Amino acid sequence: MKKAGIIILVIGLVITIITGFNFVTKEKVLDVGELQITRDKQHNLAWSPVVGVVVMVIGGAVLLFGVRNR
Repeated sequence: MKKAGIIILVIGLVITIITGFNFVTKEKVLDVGELQITRDKQHNLAWSPVVGVVVMVIGGAVLLFGVRNR
């Protein structure tokens, strides 16, 4: 349980520091025979830093209470 708590705690820290990311996909605009036109479409994925804090609290609880139950 101690390892799981530490891993969850670190994941929460990363989520708090990195609050989102962008990625690009290609989208077909026109496909006529051998002529293909594509464009890059950007997608944003963002979350609140509060989510990371909540995950860190859960990781701390797993770390503390998981060891006590033994």
